[in-house]
Amino acid sequence: MSVQIKICGIRRPRDVDYINEYLPDYAGFIFWEKSFRYVTLQEACELRERMDARVSTVGVFVNEAPERIAEYVHSGAIQVVQLHGQETEDDISTIRGLLPRVPIWKAFKVRSVDDLQKAQLSTADRILLDNGYGTGQCFDHSLLARKSPGAYFTRPYILAGGLTPENIPEVITKYHPSMVDISSGVETDKYKAPDKICKDIPAARGK
Repeated sequence: MSVQIKICGIRRPRDVDYINEYLPDYAGFIFWEKSFRYVTLQEACELRERMDARVSTVGVFVNEAPERIAEYVHSGAIQVVQLHGQETEDDISTIRGLLPRVPIWKAFKVRSVDDLQKAQLSTADRILLDNGYGTGQCFDHSLLARKSPGAYFTRPYILAGGLTPENIPEVITKYHPSMVDISSGVETDKYKAPDKICKDIPAARGK
């Protein structure tokens, strides 16, 4: 049942200490200023320096200029680019031209089978299926199991939105994501909580 794990929304030194203790596969920095989890590039660099090198860092961007994204990567703060806005296939192509060796992930807000079809066709290296922008709510996961003509979703994907220690094992067993992306599910009062991280990671790893 084991899948990869990303803990997103890292913004404090103590958050990094939790990451270093439990070692998820990825940790995410939010570079969208409208998010309460937003961090600056300087803050991200300092947090990355504190973080265990075995954990890869992901930068989450919303409709950011490709040149600006490249700047964040070249700083050393992140190793992966995650696009979480209305970025097009042309945008992905432009970013890939600037950063040919950097993985590009694209998030899709899922409301219908049509959204899954768009995700299926994306040229991004990995795709992420979510309910929205940090809502902490699940989308209708049953959409992933529908097998009507042209609607069956077969591509490996990252699952985000409303994941908790209680629902992670069932979701992994039923829908087989390649990675789970957890943020609000490991927070108390909008801050990362070690008592929740220590439950979510074993739940995802089947321990």
